[in-house]
Amino acid sequence: MENSPGMKESCALSEVRIILIGGRWSGKSSSGNTILRRERFECGRTRTAQSELRHEEVEGRELTVVDAPGWSSSLSLTEIPEGDKQAFKLNVSKCPPGPHAFLLVTALDSAFSMEERRPLEHHMKLLGERVWRHTMVLFTCGDYLGKKTIEQHIENEGEALKWLVNKCGNRYHVFNNKDKGDSSQVMLLLEKIDEMVWHNNGGYYCLDERIFHIIQEKQREAAERADKRRKRAEEQRQQMKPIILDPKPIPDLRIVLLGSRNVGKTSMGNTILGIKEQESGKRTIHSAVRRGYVNETAVILVDTPGWWKGFSVSDTTETIKQEVMSSMFLCRPGPHVFLLVIDADASFNERHRDAATGHLELLGEDVWKHTIAVFTRGDWLGAKTIEEYIEGEGEALRSLVDKCGNRYHVIDNKNKDDGTQVTELLEKISEVVAGNGWNHFVPDEQIIQSIEERRQRVEETTRQRQNKVNARRQNRQGSRNKLQELKLLILGQKTVGKSATGNILLRKEIFATCANERCQEGKGEVDGRQVTVIDTPGWWKNSSQCTEDMDQEIVRGLSLCPSGAHAVLLVVPLDVRFTDSQWRAVEEHMSLFDATVWKHTLVVFTYGDMLADKSIEEHIENERYPLQWLVDKCENKYHVLNNTKKKDTSQITELFEKIEEMVAENSGRLFCPDMSDIHRRVEEKFRRREIKQVLKQRLEQEYRRRELELLTGFKQTLISLQTEMKQKSLMGDKTKIKAISIGQRKKDEKEKEEKIATKISQEIEKLDKEILKSTTFLRNSIDFLIPTMSEDPQTTSVAGSSLDSQNPSSNLDKVLGWLSTLQIGRNVENQLTLSFSETSGYRSLLADHFALNRDDDELE
Repeated sequence: MENSPGMKESCALSEVRIILIGGRWSGKSSSGNTILRRERFECGRTRTAQSELRHEEVEGRELTVVDAPGWSSSLSLTEIPEGDKQAFKLNVSKCPPGPHAFLLVTALDSAFSMEERRPLEHHMKLLGERVWRHTMVLFTCGDYLGKKTIEQHIENEGEALKWLVNKCGNRYHVFNNKDKGDSSQVMLLLEKIDEMVWHNNGGYYCLDERIFHIIQEKQREAAERADKRRKRAEEQRQQMKPIILDPKPIPDLRIVLLGSRNVGKTSMGNTILGIKEQESGKRTIHSAVRRGYVNETAVILVDTPGWWKGFSVSDTTETIKQEVMSSMFLCRPGPHVFLLVIDADASFNERHRDAATGHLELLGEDVWKHTIAVFTRGDWLGAKTIEEYIEGEGEALRSLVDKCGNRYHVIDNKNKDDGTQVTELLEKISEVVAGNGWNHFVPDEQIIQSIEERRQRVEETTRQRQNKVNARRQNRQGSRNKLQELKLLILGQKTVGKSATGNILLRKEIFATCANERCQEGKGEVDGRQVTVIDTPGWWKNSSQCTEDMDQEIVRGLSLCPSGAHAVLLVVPLDVRFTDSQWRAVEEHMSLFDATVWKHTLVVFTYGDMLADKSIEEHIENERYPLQWLVDKCENKYHVLNNTKKKDTSQITELFEKIEEMVAENSGRLFCPDMSDIHRRVEEKFRRREIKQVLKQRLEQEYRRRELELLTGFKQTLISLQTEMKQKSLMGDKTKIKAISIGQRKKDEKEKEEKIATKISQEIEKLDKEILKSTTFLRNSIDFLIPTMSEDPQTTSVAGSSLDSQNPSSNLDKVLGWLSTLQIGRNVENQLTLSFSETSGYRSLLADHFALNRDDDELE
């Protein structure tokens, strides 16, 4: 709601209320000091962990400035902790009745790209679209401009920054925080705020009272739960004290660190061992053992590679899973405790919980008895307790901590000199060991045995693949000619690094690394060759999410090189497993092209740094069948790109050489299929999907009708039984007078009740069988009747070759129309069936097409 007093003439506000928002390290606190002309906010390496409010009189005005915590540029809205989202909204309440201006602070000495735009946009959505009317961009590091004007910088920086400035109604200002003595920059800012307020009819931004009360109630409830959790944890620790007073000697304390990537496992390990050396920042590739002493206690600590946060264990590569499972064998006879590391400055939802649960349970069922949840980046909690974070984040985190037996700890990695936090952690670890009878976790030896056996098999198949590749390349060496022109089409799933690959190939930033919806073309001279790269929109991992328009746009990429492409580069990431669903999506989309596409396709593996000291062949052989199938389908044509080494030109040169070898093997022919055939296949794909949907709908309708019949029949049976029971009850009353003894009456009634109960049970059992049979058939009908509704692109259309092959879309329309008239019946087993008329003209054709052996009169 806005307050509009109706004043239209421009006037200086006697009171100005400002909220500073923006990303971390953008200069918000420093800007607040510049505005207030005093050092009221802490700056430098000190993080703003919670909103801070300051008042000051400047030039006869009462200024109120709120410095809000900055957001991480890597977090989307779903990754922002619930508490942070609530606090961001409540910033408005810190300067009642509401702020006149939000100053969106961004530094000029760093690029404002799509990566920065995304979290900014997500945070602003929390305040609603109307917040933009009260927002101005405040650029810091004004000295970075040099002789350029701010307008020149905005125009040259890119679309993301221009979007931001336009979103703020072209309102912006520049601060040079190094020149705080320049009072004119503050006066000009206040004048611009006056003007913005005048355009808003003197109004200010205020939070909806209903939302304000909802947030307050949520925080109150979370605080109550947090207090209960803290007390419960304290009671648990008190109960363990008598046991710890008489400890058993532990020659060395064995600890395994587990968690997702970038949560600070290695940093926490350094904190525990008291290592203060500068961290390399490199990702942990292999499980590694480190030793040290903590308060005279010998510690063996195993650091492990992390999994992608929120990715299920089925998406994790075999290599990472093996490293995680091997970790417990690196500290024999077994670890005393597992520390599950979680970052306290990010959200934690159901996906994160399921990922953590799946990965930990690779180690064995008893792992949770030996696990403590350890939260890193505790400095970002501010005044909030770890219990408030746990309770405020949601059920997913609460249930995970409960799974750990309500054992948790928080570490401030930025404050490594604080020895008390490590001392307390070791006390909690001792309590876990004591609670487990001073016993360590016993790893299952079969796990390491199966890992070793698999490694031996992989070594053998790796050598075989390497020999094939080397022999093939040697045979092609003499026939390869350096091409003066290369036209490359890039295909792949979304978010696998297609656009980044295109930029590496052209050695310049041409393609935006955000999700693109249209085909884009980039050109450049690379290694003496004129290179054209066509970047296509990616397809979804779940192919059912793809639309016909999306697929038509993907295949349109070929039309951008009418003479044909020298190579189709199929991009596959090495940092996640190539799953069955990805396999299906690749096969489905590649089948839209001519069958010869595989002759011109080369797999480009991105995230090459994930291999570490392993060869790409070892990775391929260690993964499951889908990836091996893909590489075999491309006849062992593949290449690895390390996106972190963009300046390494040798990897591009080698890729171009492999492409030239492939072109020579294809006798110089480019991939140039008939585009009309390709577009027709896309249409057929989605017509087949429509057919499957029609079948599914008809079966579901019949299923619901049959279910209603069963339920109705069951109701009638119960009514009948109820009537029978009433009749027997009346008979029992008459018999009661004539009964020889009360004992005989009770015996007779008990027998009658048992018979009725038996009859009811029999009816329920029959009903259960019928429902199970119908449910099973429904599922099989949908998924088995037409398993994929896909076919080889070189085969005939759905209606078969006897139909008009020149007009498959027309034939499909006929099939759809015919399907709408199908009758659904039952076979001898009372299962639902689709009845095909002898005169339909489609029965035998469809039976052949779906390759199902059915009776002449029906397709089950």
